[in-house]
Amino acid sequence: MPLADADRELVVGELGRDPTRTETALFENLWSEHCAYRSSRPLLSAFDSESDDVVVGPGDDAAVVALDDDTYVTLGVESHNHPSYVDPFDGAATGVGGIVRDTMSMGAYPVGLTDSLYFGDFDREHSRYLFEGVVEGISHYGNAIGVPTVGGSVAFHDGYEGNPLVNVACVGLTTEDRMVTAVAAEPGNELVLVGNATGRDGLGGASFASEDLSEDAETEDRPAVQVGDPYAEKRLIECNEALVDESLVVSARDLGAAGLGGASCELVAKGGLGAQIDLNAVHQREPGMNATEILLAESQERMVYEVRPEDAERVAELADRFDLGCSVIGEVTDGNYVCTFEGDDGDRETVVDAPAAYLADGAPTNDLERVDPVQPERDLPDARVAEAFEAVVGDPNTASKRWVYRQYDHEVGARTAVRPGDDAALLAVREAETGLALSAGAEPRWTAAAPYEGARAVAVENATNLASVGATPLAAVDCLNGGNPEKPEVYGAFAAAVDGLADACSALDVPVVGGNVSLYNDSAAGPVPPTPTLAMVGTRDAADGRGYDAPPTAFAGEGTLLHVGEPGGALGGSAYLAHAGGSDRFPDLPRDPKTVVASLAGVAGLESTLAVHDVSHGGLAVTLAEGVSDDAGADVAVDGSLELFDETPGRAVVETTDPDAVRDAFDGVAPVETLGEATTDGTLSLSVGDAELAYDADAVRERRAVIERELA
Repeated sequence: MPLADADRELVVGELGRDPTRTETALFENLWSEHCAYRSSRPLLSAFDSESDDVVVGPGDDAAVVALDDDTYVTLGVESHNHPSYVDPFDGAATGVGGIVRDTMSMGAYPVGLTDSLYFGDFDREHSRYLFEGVVEGISHYGNAIGVPTVGGSVAFHDGYEGNPLVNVACVGLTTEDRMVTAVAAEPGNELVLVGNATGRDGLGGASFASEDLSEDAETEDRPAVQVGDPYAEKRLIECNEALVDESLVVSARDLGAAGLGGASCELVAKGGLGAQIDLNAVHQREPGMNATEILLAESQERMVYEVRPEDAERVAELADRFDLGCSVIGEVTDGNYVCTFEGDDGDRETVVDAPAAYLADGAPTNDLERVDPVQPERDLPDARVAEAFEAVVGDPNTASKRWVYRQYDHEVGARTAVRPGDDAALLAVREAETGLALSAGAEPRWTAAAPYEGARAVAVENATNLASVGATPLAAVDCLNGGNPEKPEVYGAFAAAVDGLADACSALDVPVVGGNVSLYNDSAAGPVPPTPTLAMVGTRDAADGRGYDAPPTAFAGEGTLLHVGEPGGALGGSAYLAHAGGSDRFPDLPRDPKTVVASLAGVAGLESTLAVHDVSHGGLAVTLAEGVSDDAGADVAVDGSLELFDETPGRAVVETTDPDAVRDAFDGVAPVETLGEATTDGTLSLSVGDAELAYDADAVRERRAVIERELA
């Protein structure tokens, strides 16, 4: 992806000369959409990123939020979309490795992963090939490094046929005195590269991620995909812990997009400093690499550290203990970012000499045209209730994802209190007597139908998921995925989704403390739907009440079933319309989602609460189906199809032995309606207007097992 003529003019004006070949390549990558956010940066100011708990906000490798006076949690998210299309196994695996290293660079130990995955229609062979390869890559890498994958989401939509999305989030734990940032501190400190040797894999990865996928991308772009080594990553995790334990790290950055050039330049630029780097000092895997290859290769499992000169020898000793390579590659300066290289002719030349801040932050933003999206009109089909119920419950988007999460080790680390499959995961942070809840995902049908309203719904749904396990939201990070922003309709929909997500998070009082943007997710099949993946964390006090226990989504068979929250009165973006056809506006969302979420979290903590399950994808139909088991059923009545298939988030079904306590909790907040009773016969009995439906647990389970059945 060549440096654009307009950008070259700016660079020449800044440097006062033509850039060298290596400088040109470095500017190409650091000024790419993937690194510089040239099209999205003007939109990101919509997010509120501050609160009393936020320690480090946007701009570092990961955000840091306080759980108490000493215990901090880190949050990060990244995309590995194009690489996962070209090579689904390695593309997804190295996405996991990258977000884990972002966590490590903050001085934190990774304790939980979520993955949000988006593919073309499930009935297409190529979509299944990508799906299986991505899941295998995530499980292989995450399981090997010993970090549990505890949650996430999977969606299928024809808009992802030529460009799947793989969004991975990680949370870690650190303390106030162990926290590290990516801000270089002191001229004269040494820059030390620790980890795997540098090879030619991943060259041009940042620029590759900033252009549309071509029809032959799977063969032509394979060299731009990195190859991961999870066992080296595990050693690097433990080495990083040892370095932080001994207070040897002044600042740190993981090597991801744009390789060593990206990491080292951004590190010193954040400190308003420069660097002097000897590229020949970099430990290399392949002979004969030139300066550009060494600087921009995206070989995995590498970190760059700022280290005091007197500590460099100890860093090398620890790297050797963990069988990792280690090179002192240069030092922090108060001048330009300078790289030198000695070629085969024995002559040493300066291949990069430019202000670090200009390299890292000098890319101008794009002023792009946009066309605002319009909500669809109401044109509801006349569908049979039984047929629609079976289709919606068996839709791959709403069906069981057990086939996915059973491949992940979700209990390693002994913190997982609520496993994958419920509304949210829950990790035990015993150091702070806190339960840390995680929810992540988006719904492309919502944002395809109504980008602004659908993105708002994504935020409300994730917050409701946390509340269902008794947690209140603390903070969030986002992964904003879109198509080619140079197309006004695409950019308009993307901008609307950003605004919707920002407005909803503000209404929920949830700071968005970091994130990632991935544009040019466009292929011969067309652009992806605007996909604002949100990874949100929440907390619950584990010192009293339920402790680290949370009500399940499955019914106990002993209580009254209540519907809490206000239906939105529309079916836009629903699984029902995807099956039956037609269109509708997007549902109305709660007027005060923060209070609704807080009330639901309180109800989830009551001893009288036996089960809580949010109402969203597939509406009440799926919520009720997921609550049925061999030991528990439900006898429920609703007015009609609109009530059964409405996907408005901010609602839940609560099984309780004390309905009055639930009504009191929601008094003046949201309606509470009696749906019926939980039973012990293992049958879902539904009265929908004049229609009567009945399904035993086996029939429901078989219908919901479409993914597992088809991929067995």
